[in-house]
Formats: sequence, structure tokens, C-alpha cells
Amino acid sequence: MIPIIDRYIGARFLKNFLSFFLILMLIFIIQTIWIFIDEFAGKGLDIGVILKFLLYYSPKLIPLVLPLTVLLASIMTFGSLAEHYEFAALKSAGISLKRAMRSVFIICIILSGLTFYMTNTVIPLAEFKTYNLRKNLAKMKPALAISEGMFNDMGASTIKVSDKYGPDDRLLDDVIIHEKSKSEKNNIVIKADSGELKDAEITDGLQLVLYNGNRYEEIVNRKKRNKQNKHPHARVAFEKYTMNIDLSDFNNVDLNETKYNNTFKMQTVSELRYSIDSLEQQYTDQVEGFVRTTYIRTGAKNIIPKQDSLYVYTGLKPFVNSFSTNNRKSIFNQAKSSLKTLKSNLDQQKKTFFFREKVINLHAIYLYDKYIIGFSALLMFFVGAPLGAIIRKGGFGLPVVLALIIFLTYHFAGTFFKNSAEDGSISNFMGTSVTSIVLLIFSISLVRRASADKSVFNPSNTLHRFQEFLLVGTKGLTRFGKRIFAKK
Repeated sequence: MIPIIDRYIGARFLKNFLSFFLILMLIFIIQTIWIFIDEFAGKGLDIGVILKFLLYYSPKLIPLVLPLTVLLASIMTFGSLAEHYEFAALKSAGISLKRAMRSVFIICIILSGLTFYMTNTVIPLAEFKTYNLRKNLAKMKPALAISEGMFNDMGASTIKVSDKYGPDDRLLDDVIIHEKSKSEKNNIVIKADSGELKDAEITDGLQLVLYNGNRYEEIVNRKKRNKQNKHPHARVAFEKYTMNIDLSDFNNVDLNETKYNNTFKMQTVSELRYSIDSLEQQYTDQVEGFVRTTYIRTGAKNIIPKQDSLYVYTGLKPFVNSFSTNNRKSIFNQAKSSLKTLKSNLDQQKKTFFFREKVINLHAIYLYDKYIIGFSALLMFFVGAPLGAIIRKGGFGLPVVLALIIFLTYHFAGTFFKNSAEDGSISNFMGTSVTSIVLLIFSISLVRRASADKSVFNPSNTLHRFQEFLLVGTKGLTRFGKRIFAKK
């Protein structure tokens, strides 16, 4: 049988946890819709596709939502118990804070295990589904998706406009169109001062009306061209020209297609370990191959003598002076050119090696991060429970503010250290775990202070210590001044 006190505290924690979890998930899902609204708009998607995307994307929000939810629920649960003097009653009955935390501690252990399972199995699958769905959505060209200042592939044509304005951006300025022939060659170019987009009569089509322009077409003659190598073409001026562009091939996209499966975010722990070993072996082979190639190109192999022969280095000048002036200039020019080429190769290869190291670091960071995310729920409990008992507040005011400050500091500091580990400034393990280690030390201190009924920050003690510091400093300055005046 579970003791009554454990059922009571555990039930209150679960009630707060489920409430905050649903609220935060709803907030983050709305934010997700706002972030990806550009990928949904204008593609004629039904609500089922959007809901499928949100379903795939929702597990990726767990690493953000669940630790914050545990922190909020812990602070509010134990803060409410302290605020209503329930902790005082528990202590009078001989139940300590650590004993009162036991039921919630077991719940958080289960949540940590579920979180690790999510990060290792569900989230990689969600990333796989989301990534492929976004790739497929990117293939669907919306009828009116013509970006300014760049060429846009629209069926068999490529369209560029300098400006879009008017109702629904239907009016265009400075239109350039390249049409492809059956041979996939660009033989037709259309330029117009302005244009207008209209609803096409054909299905999956786009109607474009151009005003005041010219149509240029290169005439391909099957016969051999003359000796002058002339390229005949035809030019037609127009005041109004209507084009119907067929977009059926672009809108015929299978949203369930899944052919992208090679990103590190789609891999489990075992797959990440295998990928890291393979990438490190490839990186080592490439470095050794580059070293051997550079060693041969520099000619050092021909200069360094064999082990069984004796070589005495007499300096560069005696060797160079043995040649004539012209030959010396040629030698120096060749050496300078070789050094420039070698430096260029080294700089280029340095960028390549840095990129490969960055890829390896990303895999390692994501591997360590799976364990850290699983541990974060338990860590947030050890911060929130004693902090709630110390502040003795269980409402939506101070507990929410403290929880947000702690979590945002933890999250952004973790992001900063991960970025540092990504470019190799610090180790991958430290980049993912340093914030958790600091927070763990902070949580141990909170548990000790809460068990001893001490506050996190005591203004009176701090003011008293500051006054003592000022008093000691004033006495020291006074003595120093007396010594200086005594010498004078």
C-alpha cells in the first residue's frame, strides 16, 4: 500500500504537471504553426496534412516542454504545501522534506526514463517524418509564388520580376520569362514592362497577362549554318500577351514519400555511435592521405637522405651560390610559386577538415544530448521542489517567474556551450553537460538549505556582511593614511 502522504503529494504534483504540460504544448504548437506558416500558405493543403505535420513535429517539443513542466509543477506543488503550513505539520509529525519528496522523485524517475525513450526512438522517427514531409511540401509550387528579384521555375518557364504590388501581389513590374523548348534549350525570351496574374481557366494552371513588351525567339535551322556563323532570330512586339502556364507536374507530389533518411537527428544511440566511428575513421584516413600527398608534392622525400647514408647540412647559401644569377632567380620564383600553391591547398584543406570535424561534433553532441535530456526532468525536480519549499509560494506569480528565469538561463547557456563544442572550442561532453553539472550543484545546495529551513538569499545577512566589509576597509584605509602622513 502506498502511504497517504505519498499519494497526496504525488496526486497534487501530477495534477499540476498535466495542467502545465497541456498548456505549454499548446503554446509551443501554436508557435510551430507560426514558424512554418510560410511553408503551408498558398499550397492548397487540406487540414489533414497540417495536422499530420503537427503530429510529427510534436514529439520534438518534448525536450523543451517536459523539463519546464516538471520545474513549474515542482515549485508550485511544494510551494503551496509550504504556503499553507502543511510542511510545518509534516515536520511536527517527524516527516522531513526529503521524505516528502520521495513520491514525486519516483514519478520524475519514470518521466526521465520515458523522456530518454522518446529522444532515442520516437523523436528520431518524428524527425524522419517531419523532414521528408517538409521536403515534399517544398516541391509543391504555389500558383502565385513568384519571388521578387530572382528566377522562379514555373512549369516549363522561368520567371523573374523586379516588383510585386496591388491586391494579393497580382501586379508585376519588369517581367523576364525564359521558355524552354522540347529539347530543353532556352530558345524563347519574353520581356515586358508590366504584367498581371489572373485565375487560369485550366486546372492547376497560372495565367499571366503581359503588357508592352517583346518576344524573342531563336530560329534553329536544321541545315548547316553558313560561314558567317549567323544566328537568326525573330522579334515580335506586343501590347498585350497572355500566357497559360501548366503547373500540374509541380503539384503532383506524394506527401507520403520518404526517401531522406541520412541526417544525424534521425538516428538512435547505437546508430549515432556507429556513425561517429565511421566518420572519425574517414577523417583520419583523409588527414593521413593529405599528409602523404603534401609530403610528396613538396619534394621533401627527395631531399631527406636514406638512413644508411651520411648527410651534412651546410646551409642554403652555399647551395644557391653554386648556380648562376639567372638560375637563382628561376629557383626562387619556382620556390615562391610552389609555396603559394601549397599555402592555397593548406587553406582549402583546412576548411574541409573543419567542416568534417564539425559534422563529427554534431553527431557527438546529439548523442550526449539524449542522455542529458533524459536526466533534465529529474534535475529540474531537484531544483523546483526545494525552491518551492523555500519561497513558500504556490500561485502563478513568483513561482512562474522563477521557473522561467531558471529554465531560460539553463536553456540558453546550454545552447551557447553546445555551439562552442560544435566548432571544437570545448569538448563535446563538456558542451552538453556543463550547464547540467552547475545546475546539479545548485540543486544540492537548495535541498540542504530547504532541509535546514534556510532561505536562498537573506538580505539582512548580506547587508550585515557588506557593512562589516566597509568597516574593515575603512579601518585599513585610515591606518594606511596615518602611515603616509607620519613619514612626511
